[in-house]
Amino acid sequence: MPDWTVKDIPPQTGRIAVITGANSGIGYEAAKALAGAGAKVIIASRNEAKGNEALAKIRAATPGADVTFEALDLASLASVARAADRIAGTLPHIDLLINNAGVMAIPDRHETEDGFEMQMGANYIGHFAWTMRLLPKVSAAENPRVVTVSSLAHRSGRINFDDLQWRRRYRAWPAYCQSKLATLLFSLELDRIARAEGWTLKSVAAHPGYAVTGLQTTGPRMGRDAPGSFEFLMKLLEPFLSQSAAAGALPTLFAATSPTAEGGAMYGPSGFYELKGPPVLAKIAAHARDQAIWRRLWDVSEQLTEL
Repeated sequence: MPDWTVKDIPPQTGRIAVITGANSGIGYEAAKALAGAGAKVIIASRNEAKGNEALAKIRAATPGADVTFEALDLASLASVARAADRIAGTLPHIDLLINNAGVMAIPDRHETEDGFEMQMGANYIGHFAWTMRLLPKVSAAENPRVVTVSSLAHRSGRINFDDLQWRRRYRAWPAYCQSKLATLLFSLELDRIARAEGWTLKSVAAHPGYAVTGLQTTGPRMGRDAPGSFEFLMKLLEPFLSQSAAAGALPTLFAATSPTAEGGAMYGPSGFYELKGPPVLAKIAAHARDQAIWRRLWDVSEQLTEL
């Protein structure tokens, strides 16, 4: 896959893509590229104003693009249920379900509407519930894919089953790493189940490397009025180690559209430490390959979401 770009996306006419968090950043770039390739795209995001701005920009880039907005707050299981019901009631099937939305490095512990630690809740548990509720529509497609966006941070993550919601001692970065490891384990377990059941579904993971998006500021500023040390560090590193949001979206787009993308794999940038560059097969940390942990996390997630 040398120097794979959006020009290599196969025609997507007739396909339907649902993307979370696509009002900005990597999700927006993925939505724009898929709409440009002919797909019908549903942007599922929390901020309706930004969502409408994204729709306008995509339509300007691709006149006649079939793009719509759906209100979704992944920090609320009730919102997830409502949005999934609305989508399931209007779409015949879903060819591409792209779990992209996320928040990073919240300095102080916040909880979702359902009492989950915010990063674990919005990044992982909300997406688990979202995927489970939409899985019948995904399964109705001919060759569907579920693409889940993880992170290089999964390498530092561990699933703390004894305190999954960080109630004893909250630490921002370990909490983020756990949530992104969880998204990867979910992707791997979903693909294992699909293979065991003989489904045509492919579950594929992706990570953007270090892509400059709102992720570096939204989370670190939650509950604070001024940027912190983490944000200053990111600004210092950006010129040397980062890539654009459009480049960061390429692994997601490859995972979603390439005929050679494999289920049960992860794709990321090809450069140093997978920080930037064209998409290639990415390294999955050894501790993320324990299938017993995949299954245990899945079982716990069913209990937490009652799905």
